[in-house]
Amino acid sequence: MRLDKYLKVSRIIKRRTVAKEACDGGRVSINGRPAKAGSEVKVGDQLSIRFGNRVGLYEITDVSEVVRKENAAGMYRVLEEDDALRAERE
Repeated sequence: MRLDKYLKVSRIIKRRTVAKEACDGGRVSINGRPAKAGSEVKVGDQLSIRFGNRVGLYEITDVSEVVRKENAAGMYRVLEEDDALRAERE
């Protein structure tokens, strides 16, 4: 699945256009390498996303095309995240 779509479906980032802009702006990396919006993601990949001066680190646990809002958080595991980032997503 494309990275921008994964970020939207998993609700790490709420809009696909915002996810694409974050990827193209160099704020997202997969397994330590900068990633473009069209990069493919798979289970086990680690995502690092910069939100301003904060960084969120996530591990992909599931890749599904369609997920209900209640189940979206099950698509990834939070490895590291600021409290401010958590509050921003909720």
